[in-house]
Amino acid sequence: MKNILKKGVLGLMTVLSLSACESDYLETAPTDQVATVDAFKTTKNAWAALNGIHRLMYSQIFSVQAQGGQSGNMLYTDILGEDLVFPNVSNSWLRSEYQWISHRTATSSICYYSYTFYYMLISNANMIIANIDKAEGSDADRNAIKAEALTYRGWAYFQMVQLFGERFVAGAANSGLGVPLVLEPKTTPTPRATVAEVYTQINKDLTDAIALFSGYTRLDKSHFNINVAKGIKARVALTQQDWTTAATLAKEARTGFALMSNTDYLGGFNNYSNGEWMWASRIVADQTNYFYSFFAYMSNNYSSTAIRSTPKVMFSALYNKITDTDIRKKLWDPTGKNTVDFPLPASTFNRYAYHPKKFKVADVNLSIGDVPYMRAAEMYLIEAEALARSGNNSGAADALYPLAINRDPSYVKSTKTGDALIEEIMTQRRVELWGEGFRFYDLKRTNAALNRNGGNHNAAYTNGVMDVSAGDKRWVFLIPQDEINNTNGVVVQNPQ
Repeated sequence: MKNILKKGVLGLMTVLSLSACESDYLETAPTDQVATVDAFKTTKNAWAALNGIHRLMYSQIFSVQAQGGQSGNMLYTDILGEDLVFPNVSNSWLRSEYQWISHRTATSSICYYSYTFYYMLISNANMIIANIDKAEGSDADRNAIKAEALTYRGWAYFQMVQLFGERFVAGAANSGLGVPLVLEPKTTPTPRATVAEVYTQINKDLTDAIALFSGYTRLDKSHFNINVAKGIKARVALTQQDWTTAATLAKEARTGFALMSNTDYLGGFNNYSNGEWMWASRIVADQTNYFYSFFAYMSNNYSSTAIRSTPKVMFSALYNKITDTDIRKKLWDPTGKNTVDFPLPASTFNRYAYHPKKFKVADVNLSIGDVPYMRAAEMYLIEAEALARSGNNSGAADALYPLAINRDPSYVKSTKTGDALIEEIMTQRRVELWGEGFRFYDLKRTNAALNRNGGNHNAAYTNGVMDVSAGDKRWVFLIPQDEINNTNGVVVQNPQ
């Protein structure tokens, strides 16, 4: 933990330097340790630190391709599911993750990244939380900055505990180990807290943030606000099987965000000006992130090796569930031969059945595109799922209808009940959020098995991993071995 957290402490210098407009005052620092008194002397400086954290969300910190901030998590967690398919294995990026090898190897890059990236966010949020109350400036600024830092900390712990801890089960003790709870700037080793304790802290951080966000208007969608904090808390409640809270907060969170048009749905998912997007990273040309960009793996028109040789296509079994009148069905080519509706930049790009065009770069010479982290569509799906799982079939059908009719003008409000209704909602969720980083989390939180059978997965490419039963120990990531070693066993390993 000491080395991991030290990266976070030193990361304050990183995040401040990433925020170009507010780094001059750090030039006098004689060592690699930032004087936090100066860094948080004013709210102006604190805003710079916060902006640096926003930049970390899409920065390559550890010099590993595919780890471009949060998009690395999105890639890893979707490729672990069944809805993204490797049509070949000529390209090695994400292959061992697809084969369920890397996250069960304590020395792997994915374990180290998934642990250290979130602790870097947490460590920097802790420094803001610990110092902001004394910063010179207005109460409004102090409250807003603290609210965003609390949201980052709560969200980061939520991401981590789902990876490194066992599934949360409502009504159970949830006494299995989660991750260390570090709530102040420090570098001393800290034992892992229980899953229950981590979720308690997550909810406290988000509740405190929501209260502080009152009256705050954010600068842009890379910042948090009360809607996004409620949206994150709705995700947490859904994962904890707190159906009432999930449904209520999801409905509140999406207030003011209209579903996008069918035309916009086919526009490439690269612009956070889309009115449906609630939270995203804005990436501009002078901040291009080249081959670690999300779009260097998931677009269909940027010339990276991963896209040219091994595009990630859709699971055919899921595609076959989409109605013909649904606009979303136009995002995948089931033939792999449709050159009219699915043009590719050059003949060097391989085509495969169920080829995607959901994500597109605006300029084929740049790998950049805005990265979506939360959309209003997800909030409709959370509300519908929570109501269905609570037994409110009619309420769930009502919640699902605005989204479903928007995407498919021929959709008829569902009259299904029970498991059949839940299955319909989950299918809508899989189609709607394809490629946006939700599938591993959804399978784990619903205690569902991985099932890659009955479609276009090839067992030779998956290393034989076509099924993983619910509750299998492989649903839990291993703690990085560096953490075990550096803490002298204070942080202990998950079952191997």
